Amino acid sequence: MAELTTLEEKLAEVTGLAMAAQGAVEKVSGLVDDGDLQQTLQRMATEERCTQLAEELDGKKTAVLDKARETKQEATEMMRTYLGSDAEGLDGFEFLTMAEAGEVGHWEVLGVLGEKAGKSDVQELVRWAVPIQRRHLDEARQGSLKLAAEEDPNETG
Repeated sequence: MAELTTLEEKLAEVTGLAMAAQGAVEKVSGLVDDGDLQQTLQRMATEERCTQLAEELDGKKTAVLDKARETKQEATEMMRTYLGSDAEGLDGFEFLTMAEAGEVGHWEVLGVLGEKAGKSDVQELVRWAVPIQRRHLDEARQGSLKLAAEEDPNETG
């Protein structure tokens, strides 16, 4: 496997997180019966553009996509651990809030690396993705707060 630069590793990580987000959206969607929240979940996806950029890397495409799949697997395992068999909608949206915050951070790091490397294609992707990821974070957070407001704070688990 080709050795990846720090920039390429970070691209692989955001790609893997985007891949894992698809599974997280499907899982959490099954935990809520609120139509508005389910529509919010369906808008959360950036995998395709990440993969497209990875495919343009001469000699590194396979290594980047392998690293992306590894990141996806790690993120999916984290989701399975967090959202066990007794998970409810609020648990799902709390997990999404954490995951989206992590994605925003990864994208911002990729942006700094892309700028430092003078990679205009990476910078363009980051400029496109960061506002979307921030919106996803806000939507996940708002979903968490909406579901929390519906909870009985005095109910025992």
